[in-house]
Parts: sequence; C-alpha cells; structure tokens
Amino acid sequence: MKGHAESAAPFVANEPRAHWHDESLWFVRVKRDRQAATVPEWEDLRSTASAIKAHTLSRLADYLEEFERNAAANGIHVHWASDGAEHNAIVLKILNDHGVKRLVKSKSMLTEECHLNPYLEAHGIEVTDTDLGERIVQMRHEPPSHIVLPAIHLKKEDIGELFHIQLGTEKGASDPKYLTEAARGHLRERFLGAQAGLTGVNFAIASTGGVVVCTNEGNADMGTSLPPLHIACMGVEKIVPRPQDLAIFLRLLARSATGQPVTTYTSHFHGPLPGGEMHVVIVDNGRARILGEEAFRRSLSCIRCGACMNTCPVYRRSGGYSYGYTVPGPIGSILGPQRDPAAYGSLPFASSLCGSCTDVCPVKIDLHHELLAFRQELAKKGYLPWQKRFSMWVMGQVLARRWAFLLGGKLMRSLMPLLPRALVYGPWNPWGKQRELPPMPRESFRDLLRKEPK
Repeated sequence: MKGHAESAAPFVANEPRAHWHDESLWFVRVKRDRQAATVPEWEDLRSTASAIKAHTLSRLADYLEEFERNAAANGIHVHWASDGAEHNAIVLKILNDHGVKRLVKSKSMLTEECHLNPYLEAHGIEVTDTDLGERIVQMRHEPPSHIVLPAIHLKKEDIGELFHIQLGTEKGASDPKYLTEAARGHLRERFLGAQAGLTGVNFAIASTGGVVVCTNEGNADMGTSLPPLHIACMGVEKIVPRPQDLAIFLRLLARSATGQPVTTYTSHFHGPLPGGEMHVVIVDNGRARILGEEAFRRSLSCIRCGACMNTCPVYRRSGGYSYGYTVPGPIGSILGPQRDPAAYGSLPFASSLCGSCTDVCPVKIDLHHELLAFRQELAKKGYLPWQKRFSMWVMGQVLARRWAFLLGGKLMRSLMPLLPRALVYGPWNPWGKQRELPPMPRESFRDLLRKEPK
C-alpha cells in the first residue's frame, strides 16, 4: 500500500484545488470557534464529556449489557458482531428474511468501515445512500473523503457534471439550489420504493435502550418512517449511560462538526414502528483491542465530529483520500494503524504535531500525543522503512555526542556556500529560501576538538 506522502502527491499537485480545499475546511473551523465562543461553559462541557467517556469505557461491558436488556424490553432485536464480516452477514440475513431488495441508508461510517455497500450489492440488494454528500460519492464510486462532509473534495461544477450524466440535469449547470432540487427528486423516488431503512448510530443510551441519530437533511427520518424495517448499526463505543449524559454531547457535536448551534434533526428511536421491526447490530471490529491499549484507549471516545480534520494542516492540504483509511485525518491516523500497522504505518507521521487537533476535540482526546506515541510503537515493532530507521540512528549518534553535533554544524556551514544555488534555494529546497545559515568563522577540526572538555 502507498504511504501517505505518495498518496497525497496527486492532490497536492493540483495547487488551486488543494488551496480551495484548505480554505473550505478552515472556514468550517472558524465557524466552530465562533460557536464555541458563544457558550461560556464550553471548556466545562468538554471536560465533562471527556469524563463521561472515560467512565463509560471503564465499564463498557456493563453498559452494553444494560442497553441490550432495555432495548429488548422496547421490542428491539439486538445482534452482536465481532468484526465487519459478521456484521455484514447479520445485516444480509435480516434483509433476506424480510425479502428486501431495495435499501435506503443514512450516513454511517461504521458500514463504510465494514464495506457493507459492495457486500450487499454483490448479493443482489440495491443500496442507496441518502445523505446528499454520501449519494454524490456513491455515484462516483468513491468512499467519503471526510466523515461529516463526504464530498468536500468536489466543487459544484464537478457535481453538476456528475448529475448531468446520472440524473439528466442540464449540461453545465452548477447552481447549488438547482442541483439540490434534482437530487431531492431522485432520492424521493428511492425513499418511496424502499423496503428497509438502515442508519448509523451517533449515541446509544444504556438506561433507556434507545438510539439517537443526528442529521441535517432529515434523511434518517425518511428512511426509517416509510419502510417497516429499520436496522441501526453501531460500534461498541457509541454507548452513553443516561439521557442526561446525551445532553452534553449534543451541545458539543454540531458546534464542533459544522459550526451550527444544534443539529437540524436529532432523532430518537426507542422501538419499532407499529407493525414493524427494529434491529440494532452492535459491532466490535477491533475496538476491544484498542480498549486494552492504555496509551490509545482514549481514541475510542471520538464522537465522529470531524473537527480534528477541519483544523489539521496536513489533512486540509492533502485531502481525505491520501490516508487510504475509512476515517482520515488525525483520529484516523490513530485508528488505522491500530487495525493494520503494516498498511497504515505512515499515517502517524502525516502530522505536524502542532496540537490543533487536540485543542478542538470536543471530548479532549490528546490526539497529537497519541500520534507521537504511535510513532514510537511503530519503531519498536519494526514497521518503519530501513531508510528512516538508519537516518534516525545516525541522528541519534550525532545528538548523543557533542563533538559530532558541532562538527556536523561546521560541515553544513562549510558545504552550503559550495553547493549550487539552484540546489540550495531552488524549488527542490524551498526551506532554504528563508533559512540561510549565518557564516561561521573558519576553524580547523583540530581547533574545534581542543575546545571540548576532556
């Protein structure tokens, strides 16, 4: 698998689009800051949310069992899946038992993680993603590039061209209102013809046995109120103990994700429709393993707001597809290597460690510290390429010896004036343009050593 830098190269090469992508996400980050500033107790909310998550993870099995008991009492069928393959098989069996051939689906990063769509399509089930951004990338046969803004990498002209081909809109049309109306008509037909609706789960409440889904388009409500069958898929970390705890997260989620004071639709499901069925599939898929890693356990606190992506200078300038993992950005750079360090070992290095992701995280995950810790883990386990291991060894030897450090500095200062200026200051080394080393007095190596203490 390509490393992050290699995968990012095509995106970075298109400089105008990369700059536009950077500005678009920073605009969302600024909106987040403005909303946070309107809540005097914002930092107290973040601290409380962090404490709730820490407590819940410390008793995760207890709360999941409590949720199962209460959900069953509400008439909800609860299923357990150890990994993505088992999750997909459970969903397929439920659909087959009900003779479902047409499924409408709201946004769910868990089902993206499990690759549910291609699995169901291979078994003859038509799957329609109903979130507008998700539907756009589905039409393009692409995964989401962002967990909240799935099509943020596309401009309105790209979508206009896509809709002209797929939906028959006017050629060259790029007016957002016109394109949205076309998508609305297209999706309305899919809603009316659906035999089942599938949603993700933003939060599951242990004490009530209900699940909560947050959307801005109402597509989860449409997808679950028309068909008689509702399937909700959730990772084990989505549990919260009580409705009072839920209130904390709802105040943080929309402000952190999109800079809104509240999500447009916050839908609570505490049972099936009259005469219908509701199923909840609870999935581990490696989460228990992360729970056992003390250094990285807090990454399970993530509420998938995407704030770390909107602020990360690397994500904004390299795009979501450069990560190669379902969840990109800083949080994905922790979760991906946990899943497969050989495939995603470059992701912890796709960070400046500036700490901006930690500063905006609504549940105070220490993201940049975890990224640094994972770099150390990868080095210990031998996943770094030999070139990086060798260069780090050489640097370690130099930094451990004062005479070697001083000699290296002297050699650099001596060699820089001798190198061609095109190499020192050219496009291959833009760093040199603003980092010219000051001249050093000419001294021999012997003179330098004489200054060293014995």
